[in-house]
Amino acid sequence: MARRVTIADIAAAAGVSKGAVSYALNGRPGVSATTRTKILAIAAEMGFVPNRAARSLSVSSAQTVGIALRRTARTLGIEPYFMELISGIEATLSAGSYGLTLQIVGTVDEELEVYRRWWAERRVDGVFLCDIGINDQRLDYVADLGLPAVVVGGPVENVRLPAVWHDNAAPCQEILEYLHTLGHQRIARVAGLPRLLHTGVRDTAYAHTAAALGLESVTTIHVDYTGEQGAQATRRLLTTSGRPTAIIYDNDVMAVAGLAVAHELGLLVPQQLSIVAWDDSSLCRLTHPALTSLTRDITAYGITCADILLTLINTGTPAADARSITVESQSAQLFPRGSTAPPPA
Repeated sequence: MARRVTIADIAAAAGVSKGAVSYALNGRPGVSATTRTKILAIAAEMGFVPNRAARSLSVSSAQTVGIALRRTARTLGIEPYFMELISGIEATLSAGSYGLTLQIVGTVDEELEVYRRWWAERRVDGVFLCDIGINDQRLDYVADLGLPAVVVGGPVENVRLPAVWHDNAAPCQEILEYLHTLGHQRIARVAGLPRLLHTGVRDTAYAHTAAALGLESVTTIHVDYTGEQGAQATRRLLTTSGRPTAIIYDNDVMAVAGLAVAHELGLLVPQQLSIVAWDDSSLCRLTHPALTSLTRDITAYGITCADILLTLINTGTPAADARSITVESQSAQLFPRGSTAPPPA
């Protein structure tokens, strides 16, 4: 196997000390411009790649940012939303030669301990805080540590960290108005975890819009975003008297599971049941019928979050107005497809 090129190799080739090579590679004073140029040229010619762990000790930068998620690895693996978010984040980080550390945790206490350890060990230069909850204790904890962070979600008030979020209220109104226009009066919703801030925003928006439209009923069941619980909630809704003529799902995975349950029970979609999904993905377009869904550019959302975090890390302050950012240009759009139609007469 080929041996890695070391600082000692470069020093020998350049005829200088290892200290001089370290100064040149890290952009620190201590060598002349001519010597620095010579060392950098030799390093490039030899294919030298710096040891990130060692470099972080000398320049106080890990060149890495972190995400800690409270969910199982299995759930993460089948959730397109987070894969798209991370792809946008990673695209920006890799362009800046930053790495991404992902940690799966089981509880909020475990998550707080991860942040404390990352900060104490200088493992990361900053973090993304996801799945923002109501009265989320992580926000003050991370701010108190002095660890650069971007809140992925909101809106949040009186927080010392920049936050980026999509509008979750307006799409709820759009969905209900669309279904109401089709003639639906009995509508159900299979929602996400009630502890999450965006779930609460959607709960309120659906309730207000339903009242304004005079809908007969909008029943909400909160589950954990998995296909299993989405399917269970759908069976409960469709096997009771006065079953809904339309169901809205808070993510694409649950919507696909709900469609399968409707087929299992012999219900025709959309003739007997209409289905709408949040978070449009290839899953929604590959079903039969294809699912009416809300589409958002999640990859661009991740890029925006990463841009703000890198600015915060490199300058000590967020970009202008980054303390309060709504990604208006990436607001959700409703795409009607084959899963929605007027209710049965």
